[in-house]
Amino acid sequence: MELHHLRYFVAVAEEESFTRAARRLHVVQSAVSTAVRALERELGAELLARTPQGVLLTEAGTALLPKATATLDAAQEAYDTVHGLRGRLQGTLRAGGVAAAGLLDIPALLGRYHALHPDVTLRLHASPAGSAGLVRDLLTGELDLAFSSLPGSRPAGLDVRELATAPMVLIVPAAHRLAGAGSVALEALVDEPFVDSPVGYGNRDLVDRAFAAAGWERRVLLEATDIATTTSFVRHGLGIAFLPSFVAGPAPEGLTVLTVRDAPMHWTLYLATATRRRPRATVSALLRLVDAELPRFLAAPHGKEAGAE
Repeated sequence: MELHHLRYFVAVAEEESFTRAARRLHVVQSAVSTAVRALERELGAELLARTPQGVLLTEAGTALLPKATATLDAAQEAYDTVHGLRGRLQGTLRAGGVAAAGLLDIPALLGRYHALHPDVTLRLHASPAGSAGLVRDLLTGELDLAFSSLPGSRPAGLDVRELATAPMVLIVPAAHRLAGAGSVALEALVDEPFVDSPVGYGNRDLVDRAFAAAGWERRVLLEATDIATTTSFVRHGLGIAFLPSFVAGPAPEGLTVLTVRDAPMHWTLYLATATRRRPRATVSALLRLVDAELPRFLAAPHGKEAGAE
């Protein structure tokens, strides 16, 4: 039984698609199909049922999946152990991240990691689906770890470490009716048009939850995935927006920063890994670095060292 056959089978099982599995593995789809068929012939059982709705595990495939995952993890651990004896960590670290400049200096953290482990290849991925996309990529094994915002209950299957947190603030045009208020009640915003990130981004989910908890709905008229576009929309009167304070900073030209006094919201950055996979040596090394040196990469006053909750 060849390891790459198991690897391809696991990818198809987790993605529920030969096409997505091939994309994840960076190979052509025919190679994935050939490997799975070879594994099925060797085991004498059909592992995957191909249906118009997608690819489903058969009874044999369901039984094999946890064993295949454990085998691949054990093989990786053996590889890491042997290379660790040489005194230099090798391999790949696949990290996902959201924009957190001003809260946690992720480039500096990864730079420190690279200085300690120069033979490890770093791959940093930003998901167009925000934190929800990073969680999905963690659970399917496309990422080893992710710096992510996870509002609400923690997704099943993840281990998370809280790294830093910052309050959410409201930005409005300088000529807005609320611009001179300093702070406002959430109810005063119910009829306002909003600019926000798409659903799945941590900051969007955080605000949606706050309005839902108060029993109100809000109108998100425009969506933007980058802060510059969001603030530009607000500046030109197309809506108002909630942003983490480390992003909003001092009021940019043409904008005013307010607080919401009766519905405090905090945007929190976590480091997440998948529980179903034992961390590889490259991942464990990053986790140890975070445990040992996190304060040096936090930006005051938002980090936990500054007393943020």
